[in-house]
Amino acid sequence: MQHFAAGVVFSALAVEILPDIMHRHAPLAALGGFTAGVLLMLGLREAGCRIQKESSSPMGMTLVVGTDVLIDGVLIGVAFAAGAREGVLVTIALAVEMLSLGLATAASLARAGASRRRIIASILVLAVLPFAGAVAGNLLLGGLQGGWMEAVLALAAATFLYLVTEELLTEAHEVPEAPWMTALFFAGFIGLLLLEMLAPAG
Repeated sequence: MQHFAAGVVFSALAVEILPDIMHRHAPLAALGGFTAGVLLMLGLREAGCRIQKESSSPMGMTLVVGTDVLIDGVLIGVAFAAGAREGVLVTIALAVEMLSLGLATAASLARAGASRRRIIASILVLAVLPFAGAVAGNLLLGGLQGGWMEAVLALAAATFLYLVTEELLTEAHEVPEAPWMTALFFAGFIGLLLLEMLAPAG
């Protein structure tokens, strides 16, 4: 699942986000947004590591994951502000990623000794956060024009790259894997690419 999700997210980045950034021709805004995205994700990783070290409760991990999916929701809202096609593809990509993340979170909570009721409640809260983030992202950032939208899209590109390289694939490689598991990355990539090619224009 993590390999497949990584392929889908990487495809959304290559098919929609990066071409949109290139067509806007605002290099300074792109540099600023990309740098901000990298710093944001590195900061979240550092905060997550500290929370997990200092908190013996499994809810510390849930808080970190909740922040992650909330940001994903904001990216969905921004993608729809940039265009309907961008929004749909980003939503598909992040939905697959969130499914993988939800399953991993539930398994981690179970290993930490959380009750079934707490696990279900945590997953339900995590499922609501992307919707809240999408609404907030669209309302707060949907009206951006020119270089500001370029910067936000570049920030989204940085978070997508981090998500693929430092989270999904890193975690997927922590366990022994068969060749067919690795092939799922490429299946996810070409699947979303073909979906974009076959979708009606406009």
